[in-house]
Amino acid sequence: MIHPIPPGTRDVLPDEMRELRRLRLALAEAFEKRGYGEVATPAIEYDEVLARGDGRTAGSAYRFFDESGDLLALRSDMTLPIARLVASRYANVEPPLRFSYLAKAFRAVRPQRGQMREFEQVGVELIGAPAPAGTVEVIEVLEAALDVAGLDRAVIGLGDADLYRQLLAELGVEGEARDSILARLATHDLVGLEAELSLQEGISDEQVATCLALSQLRGGNEVLEQARAIGGAAVERATARIGETYEALEAKGAAGRVQIDLGLLRDLGYYSGAILEVYDPALGHVLGGGGRYDGLLKRFGLDLPAAGFALYLERVHIAQADGDSGRAEA
Repeated sequence: MIHPIPPGTRDVLPDEMRELRRLRLALAEAFEKRGYGEVATPAIEYDEVLARGDGRTAGSAYRFFDESGDLLALRSDMTLPIARLVASRYANVEPPLRFSYLAKAFRAVRPQRGQMREFEQVGVELIGAPAPAGTVEVIEVLEAALDVAGLDRAVIGLGDADLYRQLLAELGVEGEARDSILARLATHDLVGLEAELSLQEGISDEQVATCLALSQLRGGNEVLEQARAIGGAAVERATARIGETYEALEAKGAAGRVQIDLGLLRDLGYYSGAILEVYDPALGHVLGGGGRYDGLLKRFGLDLPAAGFALYLERVHIAQADGDSGRAEA
């Protein structure tokens, strides 16, 4: 008899569990070697605390009432709980603070879209280190994590979270219309993006074409020059920030696997400035992401710049196994 499990969850059998254990250990050691101490937080948080950190993603949390009638929620990522932890336990500690984690997270998603309701994240948070130096450090740690996992072909996309928010403000697009357009960008839905932009009053066909062209610019430093040729204050600010980070990476010899991606937008609302996305070109999977969230700690009463990243452990394992099989065939 087969007893089903909820869609978006899975069982892990012994052989795979052994491989996952080795991968967890390798990543944990890579983070510890770079000064990132591992922390753990409760899987259950007060809903009000998570909503304070990012109201946009509050709808994706699993909520329930406890015996006292308080509304609780399962965490949907680790950045918000660590922000809460830092504000509560490290308010008087001199920054920068470096934390790593390996933990389960939960999101109320549509499993038919291939998303998981329960998944394991591994990552780091760097608190109190401003851009661009803090961003560069986070990227270097991310590259070290990909190296120990054997993911030589993985690419790190580098974009700017504020680019399209500010660009849409310049075009006079606000409220629900802006949020809908940003959602299309976050899912790389160019057809939907064009349709949404075309529906907005006051936006010309030329401006629609400009937004679409901007969202498809990817590559090295030359991409920034192409973007600046398009013009606009929002583009100028974003390209300046990205350029500063990219040049710092080049100076450290750490830009080899980084690709500037002006179409990049994360689906979490707390990001500001540099954003990251990790993907495997051969598999087409997004392996993780991150970026700067300089305003998030202030919502918890501690105004510090911050940046971090998270990798989806199961997806990293799939990419690792595919890379091993490819090398064996060669």
